[in-house]
Amino acid sequence: MGFFSKIAEALKKTKENFSKKLYALFSGRALDDDFYDELEAILIGADVGVTAAEQIIEEFRDSCYREKIKTPEQGRDLLKRIMTESIDYEIQPYSYPLVILVAGVNGVGKTTAIGKLAKYFTKKGKSVVLAAADTFRAAAAEQLEVWAQRAGVRIIKHEEGSDPAAVVYDAIASAKAKNTDVVLIDTAGRLQNKKNLMNELAKINKVVGREYPDCDYRTYIVIDATTGQNALSQVEAFDEIIDMDGIILNKLDGTAKGGVVFAISAERELPVVFVGVGEGIDDLEEFDAGAFIDALFE
Repeated sequence: MGFFSKIAEALKKTKENFSKKLYALFSGRALDDDFYDELEAILIGADVGVTAAEQIIEEFRDSCYREKIKTPEQGRDLLKRIMTESIDYEIQPYSYPLVILVAGVNGVGKTTAIGKLAKYFTKKGKSVVLAAADTFRAAAAEQLEVWAQRAGVRIIKHEEGSDPAAVVYDAIASAKAKNTDVVLIDTAGRLQNKKNLMNELAKINKVVGREYPDCDYRTYIVIDATTGQNALSQVEAFDEIIDMDGIILNKLDGTAKGGVVFAISAERELPVVFVGVGEGIDDLEEFDAGAFIDALFE
């Protein structure tokens, strides 16, 4: 099953909240003020967010005028194009050795996402080691070890309460010794004590920069799509602590709030890099903006 099929299946609930209403809106309606008010309501109802909805509608209005859009079908195609462009980022291909730090609050499926990432890279023929640097949450390393076994990769872990940066140091040393292609770093998800988390992530960054200066280093935040607009505050909090490169969007198949992709893009200018489209270890897909919009408009 390709990305379009998987994303179309995952977006079922969002589509029920979006595509049918959009189809009705473009069925012979004049592009008047009532039309734009209803379009804004549809976008916000799909959790696109006020800022993103306003940006999309402003661009749509201007383009309709410039391109002399006269038919509903032309308008629908134009809206698809504008929405695609708003979330379509150019992401640099990975180079190896690669280190990915994965952040996110507890409960968003961070450990699951790391397990799926491990499988994603092993399917590409890459060797992987996991760094269990969430040493704060009880049984975090044990849960990550289960995913390491499922993905068939190594894991470096220390005792609960130990220094996360020391785990990362050992994982990098192991990766260098064994010529491992990818290091995936799990991190603590607590935000209630942001200062401690900031210090931990700063130390991890320092270790990666010092011990692996030539690696391709990426930082991703995992968010739960079912939380909708609440995900924005999580992205904002972590982006302030550590400069994020992208988003892994989990549980897209369980929500009618898939429009949060647009909200995050408008508010934080962060690309969605991967999407979780199911519970299986293979259910992580590279994000494709065009396929996402096609599936949304189907």
